[in-house]
Amino acid sequence: MPRFYCPDIAATQVLPEEESRHCVKVLRLAEGDPIDVVDGCGNRYACRIALAHPKRCAVEVCAVQAVPTHWQHQIGLAVAPTKHLDRMEWMVEKCVEMGVNRIVPLRCHNSERTELKAERLRKIAVAAMKQSLQATLPQIDEMTPLSALLDEPWSGQRFIAYCDAELPCDQRKPLAQGYKAGCDVMVLIGPEGDFSPEEVSRAVKAGFEPATLGESRLRTETAAVKACATLHTIDELKQ
Repeated sequence: MPRFYCPDIAATQVLPEEESRHCVKVLRLAEGDPIDVVDGCGNRYACRIALAHPKRCAVEVCAVQAVPTHWQHQIGLAVAPTKHLDRMEWMVEKCVEMGVNRIVPLRCHNSERTELKAERLRKIAVAAMKQSLQATLPQIDEMTPLSALLDEPWSGQRFIAYCDAELPCDQRKPLAQGYKAGCDVMVLIGPEGDFSPEEVSRAVKAGFEPATLGESRLRTETAAVKACATLHTIDELKQ
């Protein structure tokens, strides 16, 4: 069943222009054809096309179903964007497919990229949400300084993952050992040059636990995907 995204589908019953074009021009769907529409807030709408217009495709809502996420807690990833944006886009796609509530592009001392247009990442997230048959769209923040994120209140677990041998290693433990299944969690992933010693110290003082993602030195985007996969694996093993 073709799936589309419209955050205000309940009120308008009209697909956005881009989704309308894809529905009518690309997929060549017509009046009476059934489609699924999700609102990004956890609801799936079973619809039929009422007007196959390539700019304003109108639908009739036949049924509404709540589609909860397959995890019941908050998962957040704060990741320093890579120099090449396509790697960041790949990371967002894969983490959304696995399941995440929030992705924060993080500005750090060693960041290779200090500016980022989050709108492109949001489009990637929408596509990944639809592809993975989810109905909840994660929050994609604008570029956020590490200091601002450290000041945010967070009731769950917090980890800062790093691999630089010159950073304090005695406190680190594998993320898979430190994470408690089912808890709200935020994981910080630094840039290719890793976090600075000052950043690690500030994060630890703010309540973040030092963590490692293994012995291999991973690219930033790979580390974020591994962290997300680790959290879900621990959750699944505890079910």
